[in-house]
Amino acid sequence: MVGLGPGAARLVTPEATAVLADATDLVGYGPYLARVSGRPGQVCHGSDNREELDRARHALALAAAGRRVAVVSSGDPGVFAMAAALFEAIEGGEPAWREIDVEVVPGITAMLAAAARVGAPLGHDFCAINLSDNLKPWELVTRRLLLAAEADFAIALYNPLSRARPWQLHQAFELLRGVRPAATPVVFAHAVSEPDERIDIVPLSDAEAERADMRTVVLVGSSQTRLVARPGGRPFVYTPRRVGGR
Repeated sequence: MVGLGPGAARLVTPEATAVLADATDLVGYGPYLARVSGRPGQVCHGSDNREELDRARHALALAAAGRRVAVVSSGDPGVFAMAAALFEAIEGGEPAWREIDVEVVPGITAMLAAAARVGAPLGHDFCAINLSDNLKPWELVTRRLLLAAEADFAIALYNPLSRARPWQLHQAFELLRGVRPAATPVVFAHAVSEPDERIDIVPLSDAEAERADMRTVVLVGSSQTRLVARPGGRPFVYTPRRVGGR
């Protein structure tokens, strides 16, 4: 399992680069495979984004046959990505798959890349919530979001919306506005590290779902998160390590 980071090649770790170069087979969602510079002799196995379990089973079958397989994932493979699907396939699959040597190679996940761009909004306690209800009910998403807001975590929102889910981020903001101060900073980080990167910082009162897409991670500050104004530049956003003081 190899994490490719948020997008730019310079943010792929040396360990990930070495593992990819050593693999006989590369398995993954097509656009992620396109980010890998394969070497002669490597075999690429692309598939659709919603075929995680089938992709994992295929990778395990290749590995069981003696191939050195690298399953690629954007960001970190353990954060809303392919690593969990792989272990689910192992648990419910062929007994021999449990003997396969599996290594998870970490990558820079979107919330960390976005946080680094603006300062340190995740500098104190935080959580990450996937707004997609493809694999869990929306009622559970909203319950977790409300509890995280009431506990005053800074919150990273993954998969904020899609063509099939254009309404969910709007509902999430409405829920948050009932708990968080209107001035709470919200960071919209689109395509971090890529040429079309765009960073917007707005107060929660002005946060609109239309600012995001599936390549955007949204960071919502806690009640302690602050903006540091900078003449002629984007403000720094940070959450102090100490609650209630500097």
